[in-house]
Amino acid sequence: MKSWLLTTLVFSLTLLTMPNPPAARADAWDKRTQLTFSAPVELPGVTLPAGTYVFKLLDSPSDRDIVQVFSKDETKLYATILAIPDYRPRPAPKTIVRFEERAANAPEAIKEWFYPGDEYGQEFVYPKTRAVQLAKATNQNVASMPNQTAQNITKPAKTAQEPSVVALKSAPVTAVNPKGEEVEIAQAATPKPSPASTAKPAPAQTATSPKANSNNFKQLPKTASNLPLILLAGVLSLGLALSLRSLAKRVG
Repeated sequence: MKSWLLTTLVFSLTLLTMPNPPAARADAWDKRTQLTFSAPVELPGVTLPAGTYVFKLLDSPSDRDIVQVFSKDETKLYATILAIPDYRPRPAPKTIVRFEERAANAPEAIKEWFYPGDEYGQEFVYPKTRAVQLAKATNQNVASMPNQTAQNITKPAKTAQEPSVVALKSAPVTAVNPKGEEVEIAQAATPKPSPASTAKPAPAQTATSPKANSNNFKQLPKTASNLPLILLAGVLSLGLALSLRSLAKRVG
């Protein structure tokens, strides 16, 4: 891991100190970028000698995952490579090329290429056999495709309709982990994080109070039932009637 980060840093600094840095010769549409390597480098299915090369996306609106590598004068096509998008949280104002760690005396394998100012870069998909080797060497997951698909990488391809390009685009893409096991492709590339939810929680609902009367008076508590009063009045009335009847008999 430390070696990989150091290689990335050294390469970035090299681009800044070059008299004609690659970022100065790049086009936004096809991401055309001129890169100079002081030593051989490895790409899926091909190894490039030290020199200057042009990297760009295939000139098609629907094929933004096919990278082509040309000679400096763009007269020779070295590779047509399948790639997957990889997210970079802080876009850089210069070209960034990241390398996989490598064995001693072996060409450095290019892992990713980021165009200046882009959040998303191109992570190259390696044939499975080589992907397993790189995963073990770097202790990282590596994007992988079937080995037989690699034969299409070095075939001439000028348009998206070329059989070799169609074969690359239709190839199943997965990833391999350092144990050589196949895993989901999402485990090989950094996805863009979901934006944090900014929605405020709904206010808690409170119980509604009883409807107030029109004068906004407080309601008094209800009294007990009127039945005892009625019984008492009945008893008093009966007693009064008996008293009057007794008095009448005496008078008579």
